[in-house]
Amino acid sequence: MIRSGQGQHKRQHENMSIKKVLQLGDPLLSRISESVEDPGSGIIKILVDDIYDTMRDYQGVGLAAPQIGVLKRVVVFGFTGNSRYPDAEPVPETVLINPVIDILTTETVEDWEGCLSIPGMRGLVPRATKIRYGGFNHEGKTINRTVEGFHARVVLHECDHLDGILYIQRLKNLADFGFIDALQESKRYSPAPCDS
Repeated sequence: MIRSGQGQHKRQHENMSIKKVLQLGDPLLSRISESVEDPGSGIIKILVDDIYDTMRDYQGVGLAAPQIGVLKRVVVFGFTGNSRYPDAEPVPETVLINPVIDILTTETVEDWEGCLSIPGMRGLVPRATKIRYGGFNHEGKTINRTVEGFHARVVLHECDHLDGILYIQRLKNLADFGFIDALQESKRYSPAPCDS
């Protein structure tokens, strides 16, 4: 998620580990992540804590391991309420390891997305409206859900990071991409439901 004052995110807190979020141009963001051999391992639990701590510090609704420089197939996402996304339905807090996604419809909807790795910008991205996703959590338990709407958008956005894809690669038209201030001034954009 994006917020102002991102320079402060390198600090360490007691029992917290806030990592630097890589930005567009870093070559790690375009690489494909490796599968996790043991989702319940101690190393993965530490990684999950790092991702959660960083996501929360940046006030995000999702973050992928590659965004903090770890090329493993791990994403976290979810929130129960967020003043920045008052119209978005809650998404359960989820750790998703080695995700598998099935697109369940040909219907797509365009909506504005942002990314911590592309701060200060937004783009109009088409996404499938209904998906099924599966994988494991950090306790090694199986996850299998069918979701739609905002929940599906967040999962698709985060899992794209695992394949080295940023949302700007999903744009239909570069005219639908720009700085938040400019988009707001042109009355094309109001705060979006998906910044991760």
